[in-house]
Amino acid sequence: MTTVPRTRLDLTRIEAARRVIDPVFLDTPLYPCDPLGQALGCRVSVKLETANPVRSFKGRGTEVVVSGLSGPAAVCASAGNLGQALAWSARGRGVAVTVVASRSAPAVKLERIRALGARLELVDGDFDEARERAVAIAGHDGIRLVEDSLDLETCEGAATIGLELLDTPFDAVLIALGGGAMATGIGHVLKSRAPGVEVVCVQPAGAPAMTRSWHERRVVTTESTSTIADGVAGRRPIREVLDDLLVVADDAVLVREESIVAGMRLLLEHAGLVVEPSAALGVAAVLENRARFAGRHVAVVVCGGNVDLPAYHRWLGNGLP
Repeated sequence: MTTVPRTRLDLTRIEAARRVIDPVFLDTPLYPCDPLGQALGCRVSVKLETANPVRSFKGRGTEVVVSGLSGPAAVCASAGNLGQALAWSARGRGVAVTVVASRSAPAVKLERIRALGARLELVDGDFDEARERAVAIAGHDGIRLVEDSLDLETCEGAATIGLELLDTPFDAVLIALGGGAMATGIGHVLKSRAPGVEVVCVQPAGAPAMTRSWHERRVVTTESTSTIADGVAGRRPIREVLDDLLVVADDAVLVREESIVAGMRLLLEHAGLVVEPSAALGVAAVLENRARFAGRHVAVVVCGGNVDLPAYHRWLGNGLP
């Protein structure tokens, strides 16, 4: 008999989340990518979370958040993708959204937040400064603070990806690790329904706080981050999220910046996918440990495609027009 992992998440609520999430975010493509697998030395299936209106998996969680809102307004801190998703989910439901982001966030993400009708407030510093400002706005205005990964709706919305992975027998699933919503969500489902699948979380070496926390089994913060993978560049893990991650993750690994860029290039060359750096973390993990995954069937969750094109061209250095 399968043992359900003891986390904050609930499989019944995760299954119910599918009924409130707009179908445009559900049943995203999942397919074997033989050319990518040949390049990596293992069987690779791609779970494509960029084929939706906000080009990331975040819409799954914001749909659950907004469907349960009792007030007319909400605020969140965002590296870019959550803000877009919250704005998209709110705009047809009469909810006013404020997004707080760093001035250094990719311009393309900031532009899309504005285009979706959210009020955008920029702060100096990084995501954690943006989070502090969002908390202050929520307290002052008396509105809902949406905290990615801490709010169960964001985790259980992301967990619906896990439901869609269950029909294919994988040896391992590689998941980008930032705040932890996607990793804890998918991990909870897999450990509930397919406990033999290895759940491997991947984070940049330049933003290692959650991975260090997982290994030390306590919250470890860092003073700064240095990575092109802006979507996962947090410094202060959330205790409750770490507790869940400790239950459902089999491993958490760090990868180098050059491996992230190489992963982006492989996804372009062998899968025809233009992805943001966070979405290439799983491929980077295989590149750095080919022997571990050799001959195995791995699923790579391609979690975001909101890429700054000038930066993308610089990173890949291949003369794209």
